[in-house]
Amino acid sequence: MRRQIRLFETAGCHLCKDALALLAPRLALAPDSFELERVDIAEQDDLVERYGVTIPVVKRLDSGAELNWPFGPSELETFLR
Repeated sequence: MRRQIRLFETAGCHLCKDALALLAPRLALAPDSFELERVDIAEQDDLVERYGVTIPVVKRLDSGAELNWPFGPSELETFLR
């Protein structure tokens, strides 16, 4: 079963690009294990209110756990386990 991962981001966010750069190789190692959904928070007021000052945020849909920036490869690896 593929674990669903959501990345909350927005256009022009350089930290969001950094987070995606950390996520992409990890997800590529196990493409059948993860499904990434990218969500632009600018499209929904409630998401702007919730994540506007904390993006990028990675969320596991199976547990609801969230990983807020800043994070590095080791924190991301632990979070995805």
